[in-house]
Amino acid sequence: MTATWVTIGLLTVGTVAIKAVGPVVLGGRDLPPRRNGVVARTEPALLAALVVGETFGRGHELAVDESAIGLLAAAAALAARLPMVVVVLIAAVVTAVLRAL
Repeated sequence: MTATWVTIGLLTVGTVAIKAVGPVVLGGRDLPPRRNGVVARTEPALLAALVVGETFGRGHELAVDESAIGLLAAAAALAARLPMVVVVLIAAVVTAVLRAL
């Protein structure tokens, strides 16, 4: 077995362990209302940070390329209240066409 596969295996085990900690520690208990509010506000902020980082980040630089135009197309489709499947398809097609040109 190569070092790559050992690393993948260790990362897999670590990921499963990290994801299992929450349910094991909390069990069936509900979070206090104040903490639920924090979680509810953190989720959209993390999602927005991931989208911005993946769209505009290239290493330590900011870059505007085809994926940014695809994101704008998705935003326009969302503003038009199209179904989410159509929004994703529009973003993918616009990005792919621009990359092909």
